[in-house]
Amino acid sequence: MTGPRGDAATSDAGVVHEPRACSVALARAFGFLGKRWNGVILGTLIAGPAGYAALRRALGGISDSVLSARLAELTSAGLLERTVEPGPPLQVRYALSPSGEALVPALRAISDWGSAHLPDDAGC
Repeated sequence: MTGPRGDAATSDAGVVHEPRACSVALARAFGFLGKRWNGVILGTLIAGPAGYAALRRALGGISDSVLSARLAELTSAGLLERTVEPGPPLQVRYALSPSGEALVPALRAISDWGSAHLPDDAGC
């Protein structure tokens, strides 16, 4: 809790709380997950693996180039697993990796918070 000028504040119990330096890990996580579409792609894959076309339909306004770039980025970061299923026709599917699965509780909590505290005026 801070005072009106952002300085240390005293709680009702008389304990002085000093602001801490920002969490580097939290800043890194939000920098990556907060990048347009990354969190939404991960959230969409909570329901299970999906192919490119199914993701494109589920996400609505995302362009092909951005979806391809985000899927590559999330895969490179180890949050998604990309599986090529032999055809014909050849099909590529994306699924949450164990690292991506570890984010599910946080993604659900953020989604619940958004539903409870943000206006319902924005789509994906």
